[in-house]
Amino acid sequence: MRIKKDDTVEVIYGKDKGKRGKVLSVDRENDRVIVEGINIVSRHMRPTQDMPQGGIVENEAPIHISNVMLVCPRCDERSRFGVDVLDNGEKVRVCKSCDEVIDK
Repeated sequence: MRIKKDDTVEVIYGKDKGKRGKVLSVDRENDRVIVEGINIVSRHMRPTQDMPQGGIVENEAPIHISNVMLVCPRCDERSRFGVDVLDNGEKVRVCKSCDEVIDK
């Protein structure tokens, strides 16, 4: 899985197509990511001790990783990316359109 936590991604398919957000968490087992402000679902909560008033709570739901693309921080557009090996042996992600290193 090449998308990591705190990456900026853009949704390419679904009801939130075209929206951008920051990755909050990655579920490698199910190939899903949770993106800030994307795929908002409403859940009706009954009153509990933690939330005595109950009500409707909105949260981000997971979205499949194939429905998002990484946004290059330099060219500020969604793009494909590859992996290069630096001289010290470290692997980094590289934008295919501008050849800029994505990893810090």
